[in-house]
Amino acid sequence: MAKGSVDGARSAPPRRLSWNDPDVRSIVYQAVALVLVVVIGWFLVSNTLHNLSTRNISTGFDFLSRESGFAIGESPIAYGPENTYARAVLVGVLNTIRVAVVGIILATIIGTIIGIARLSKNWLVAKLAMVYVEVIRNIPLLLQLFFWYAIITETMPGPRQALNLLPGVFISNRGVKVPAPTDHFAYDLAAIGFLFAILLIIMVVRFARKRQDATGQAFPVYRTGIALLLGMPLLGWLIGGAPLELDVPKLQGFNFVGGATLTPEFAALLFGLVLYTAGFIAEVVRSGIQAVNYGQWEAAAALGLSRAQTLRLIVLPQSLRVIIPPMTSQYLNLTKNSSLAVAIGYPDIVSIANTTLNQTGQAIEGILIIMAVYLTISLSISVFMNWYNKHIALVER
Repeated sequence: MAKGSVDGARSAPPRRLSWNDPDVRSIVYQAVALVLVVVIGWFLVSNTLHNLSTRNISTGFDFLSRESGFAIGESPIAYGPENTYARAVLVGVLNTIRVAVVGIILATIIGTIIGIARLSKNWLVAKLAMVYVEVIRNIPLLLQLFFWYAIITETMPGPRQALNLLPGVFISNRGVKVPAPTDHFAYDLAAIGFLFAILLIIMVVRFARKRQDATGQAFPVYRTGIALLLGMPLLGWLIGGAPLELDVPKLQGFNFVGGATLTPEFAALLFGLVLYTAGFIAEVVRSGIQAVNYGQWEAAAALGLSRAQTLRLIVLPQSLRVIIPPMTSQYLNLTKNSSLAVAIGYPDIVSIANTTLNQTGQAIEGILIIMAVYLTISLSISVFMNWYNKHIALVER
């Protein structure tokens, strides 16, 4: 009997496909959904191509290789009207990335400070932080951009009456002019030293964490990091010959020449994005800190730690697991909100793509370029933040 039962189990009848089987239904539903998506996509694409052909509108991205014929007021790379549309689009992408990166860094710093200030035991500090958050978050970002742009261009004096607060630093309605390093190899070495210092700081942080886990002794990470950030660029500058000459801006005619410029458009966009996003980040930080059990504060106080030490060493590291996911959304919002730059004349990807499609008539291609740029930047931010969130997540045993 035992042998027969075993043989019967081995020769079980094959599984019959039935509509009552949830696996079968799920495969059918997915197949139907895929067919619908393909059909709808084919219809939209074919209909668009037909309409374009009947109106004698050319399609494709061949126009990117043609001469652009328009100037761009602010470019991180060399560009002129004789360059191609592709290089103009690249300038727009770099301008968008620049304001997004600088904005994310500054908004994180300011938002973290304000979020901590909202939990301060000082009544005045806490109320001022609360007023900032409530006011900034409830004023539309576009109005804030107009406000900052008007402040810079309307209230600042002209170049001839520019404010000279520091030697070589001039503030006018044309922007802020500051001395800039000359084209010397020593400054390239200093930049390389700065990047090398960041890599060393990452290694020091990992070493300090392992050392503290093994011995319980803390390593002076912050002092070491500051020393590396200051020392490595200085070392590169000294190796390159320690040049002292700078490109100092000078007034010629109706404007300044030389030096580096912080344009009114970039400044207004940066101020608006940073201050607006910092209000939301402050609430994220505040809620993350409050999510940590108050017993952590009491335990740290029992060990003799000050409130600042408790916040830095115990509460903030734990609150990061709550803060990072919504913080990612704020970074994405800042990046996408930078498209409002077209309202104040900053040449980001939206502004340059609009100029390009107006000249070439390639509206669909221009919109696709804008969508692809923001999709790529947003996905890059999401991938990095998800990696970091996974890196700091608790590992369950």
